[in-house]
Amino acid sequence: MAPRVAPGAIGITLVAAAIMAAALAWPLPWLTVHDGGDLRYAFPGGEGARFTLRWMHSVEKEDWEEWFEVGKSGAIMLTGTRFKTFGAGVPAAAGTATRLDNGWVVMTGIDRAVDPLAVQAAAAERYRMRYHLGPFEPTFALSRAEPPPVLTFSVKRAPLWRVLPALVRPWRLAYSFERDTGANSQ
Repeated sequence: MAPRVAPGAIGITLVAAAIMAAALAWPLPWLTVHDGGDLRYAFPGGEGARFTLRWMHSVEKEDWEEWFEVGKSGAIMLTGTRFKTFGAGVPAAAGTATRLDNGWVVMTGIDRAVDPLAVQAAAAERYRMRYHLGPFEPTFALSRAEPPPVLTFSVKRAPLWRVLPALVRPWRLAYSFERDTGANSQ
């Protein structure tokens, strides 16, 4: 004799299945990184989502960082930068505050929309992205050998099922920012 299933259990199972289907299909904001036409990475991208790009300046041969945040409008905003030396193409001042901090020139309060953000991640410049997720801040390599990828960062609304591979991919590739660069995070 087969076990009897209570009618309430069937209803609960159906409701749970409907909630899961809606969660997979409901469009959410994602910070996306496209490599050409391919979706390379996806991260939660709602208002306040933050990430850092770090690379070696091609002329100065020093690391450079830029800090970004998703603003209220859903646009990517450049909020600050830090670098070791002034050189070609470096502004004398940007934002509302410039200070020297442990040998770094730090400029904050820039708050400029850069959406979409395009970056040519040449291997020689060792581009990395640090995604800020509370106390957990994994770093992902962006550069690769020739031809260098042109990466486009933007915020897109999409259901979970459409971004799932790009959402899982970076977590398999994360590495320690400090181990790679010998630097402390901002």
